[in-house]
Amino acid sequence: MVTSDERKRERNMEKKNLDWANIGFGYVETDKRYVSNYKNGAWDDGALTEDSMITMSECAGVLQYAQTIFEGMKAYTTEDGRIVTFRPDLNGERMEDSARRLEMPVFPKERFVDAVIQTVAANKAYVPPFGSGATLYLRPYMFGISPVIGVKPADEYQFRVFATPVGPYFKGGVKPLTICVSDFDRAAPNGTGHIKAGLNYAMSLHPIVSAHKAGFDENMYLDAATKTKVEETGGANFLFITKDNKVVTPKSGSILPSITRRSLMHVAKEYLGLEVEEREVHIDELKEFAECGLCGTAAVISPVGKIVDHGKEIYLPSGMTDMGPVTKKLFDTLTGIQMGRIEAPEGWIVEVG
Repeated sequence: MVTSDERKRERNMEKKNLDWANIGFGYVETDKRYVSNYKNGAWDDGALTEDSMITMSECAGVLQYAQTIFEGMKAYTTEDGRIVTFRPDLNGERMEDSARRLEMPVFPKERFVDAVIQTVAANKAYVPPFGSGATLYLRPYMFGISPVIGVKPADEYQFRVFATPVGPYFKGGVKPLTICVSDFDRAAPNGTGHIKAGLNYAMSLHPIVSAHKAGFDENMYLDAATKTKVEETGGANFLFITKDNKVVTPKSGSILPSITRRSLMHVAKEYLGLEVEEREVHIDELKEFAECGLCGTAAVISPVGKIVDHGKEIYLPSGMTDMGPVTKKLFDTLTGIQMGRIEAPEGWIVEVG
């Protein structure tokens, strides 16, 4: 029988000779990626390939009408040396929803999870060692590949998964962010804000570059209809902590349903015994909250120290130095589950053989 120490040594011996402690948050080409093609109304069997290049028509649907969707997730080395992924079934379900909204063929959730596991298994040498602070980032994505000149869905599609090792999102430690209330709209009512489509991120590029030029870390987008309710940032959901330690997250039909946020809300209630609430959050409430965080795959939770609303500065009582106490507990508990230090709810952790 293989012991946990033997398993840990085996994993470490397999690793690529990379400077794990100093990997940035960027793309590093790995050995294998998964590819499946949709043609004549059906997906093929799919397979791993060493070829990282994509060849397509100059008139491909993705190039002409942005018919593309994606997911973001990670694989980790746990404390006892296992390689795992975190709730991949929920990423698969969200991609199914995204595909339906953009009139793309659904790549079934079960096949999605299998493709992710195959990709991780084929790139085990790139899964960073436990304690390095780095992880293996996974990018499943799908796009229209056949020529489309009239405005309509493509006839053929490609689904792919690639993997790349990434360092900590915040190198040198997590510092509270300063964010600004944006005049731009992230998503329209009944639009595509609730799915993970590439077009949502394209429209956020100008606002985030503008925010950075003005000295802010991120944007806070409000609802497009009334400009009075908090929605999300360009790539993360909000979590707020009240002064009596209730965890509140904004509710809106145009917010992307973050898997990290859903997991943190469960952790808050079931592991930490906190009251949780999903509801509309009005901008005039911001000054009443004790803590604020941005949650997503990359950093889990990024604390917010200051919100600037058109020159009016709102300082969170948690301050500009460290994570607030409740945010820190949420972060430590969820990362503890992901890294195998804390027992996970059933089905949350999927081990890669």
